[in-house]
Amino acid sequence: MTSARICFVGIENLPLLAPEFEQHRIGGAQLQQTLLAKALVRRGFAVSMVVGDYGQPDGAIWDGVRTYKAYSAHEGIPVVRFVHPRWTKLCAALRRADADVYYVSCAGAQVGQVAMWAARNGRRMIFRVASDADCDPRRLLISFWRDRKLYEYGLRHAGAILAQSVRQQELLRNNYGVDSSLTASLVDVPERVLPSAERNISLLWVSNIQHWKRPEIFLDLAQRLPGCSATMIGGAVPKTGNLYRHISACAARVGNLTFQGQLPYRATNQVFDRARVFVNTSEFEGFPNTFLQAWVRGIPVVSFFDPDGVIRREGLGHAVASLHEMARAAEALTTDSQAWLEVSARCRAYMARRYGEDQIVAPYLSTLGRIAMSLPAAPAPV
Repeated sequence: MTSARICFVGIENLPLLAPEFEQHRIGGAQLQQTLLAKALVRRGFAVSMVVGDYGQPDGAIWDGVRTYKAYSAHEGIPVVRFVHPRWTKLCAALRRADADVYYVSCAGAQVGQVAMWAARNGRRMIFRVASDADCDPRRLLISFWRDRKLYEYGLRHAGAILAQSVRQQELLRNNYGVDSSLTASLVDVPERVLPSAERNISLLWVSNIQHWKRPEIFLDLAQRLPGCSATMIGGAVPKTGNLYRHISACAARVGNLTFQGQLPYRATNQVFDRARVFVNTSEFEGFPNTFLQAWVRGIPVVSFFDPDGVIRREGLGHAVASLHEMARAAEALTTDSQAWLEVSARCRAYMARRYGEDQIVAPYLSTLGRIAMSLPAAPAPV
């Protein structure tokens, strides 16, 4: 099975893989691709990655992952650049990678583009769902009809589809008529977990600033709990600059709130180390990496979103239905030391029991093995 060559396709992955580019924006799907790529390198796989052009040399290697650059974010003429340089340079990078299996995350045109290239060249594509929105055509975060059709093509021509939750499996089956396998997310384990006395951030919110993340609710929460120190981390994404500026300005008027804007992944983890309660205000999610970053440090989560009911079932914080409930839950966890210690211990025990790396990687290895067995003798890529 380790003879299968796998290439991860993630245009925004490089800032997570290469520390010298960490000032650029990242997201959860990029983190999961990078963590899995490194885990597969440790298990003897030949791993490559198609990334954006940040000025790095083509073929550069970080942590055993060889990278091939496609295009830069602002390259080309609007509208025309969809074909060239974006699609053409993507295909050229896929060809240079010359992998057996190509791995894509997040709904978008690239799912279809990679699926087409793989089919033409006798290769296989794996698609992993990044959010519940990827499974519901009414919620897809895709602007253009063209890109939606390419995404649908990719779904129906994937060698395997990986979902994060049972809910996502049901949505994919009902909305697109495709089956999927369950895979959990990987997590970086901190070298040291700080005791309660060394944590000076009562409430922490971390996400890219987007409308469906509802950052304004966290501002309201901080104002309702003036005795709690609150910290907010999040950068702007394309087309949300006005929202980012609005949230930043509003946050500056909340006395107990520190707005840090965009931080690199490693710096964000250092802030997590000092937090007591993590808050999620999103309208929908997949299985947030931030939940795992919190629980592995013994940080309870207070959230409107509860993937497959895990927060309630395992006692890993509080799943709430209103801002009033959120404020009560957050206040209880920040003021009742014994209650916090009990929930914190459950969080760490749950992560130790369910999120060991070998345990998480096993379903991916199974999928790769099955896909590798189905590969024809591949011609030279074109």
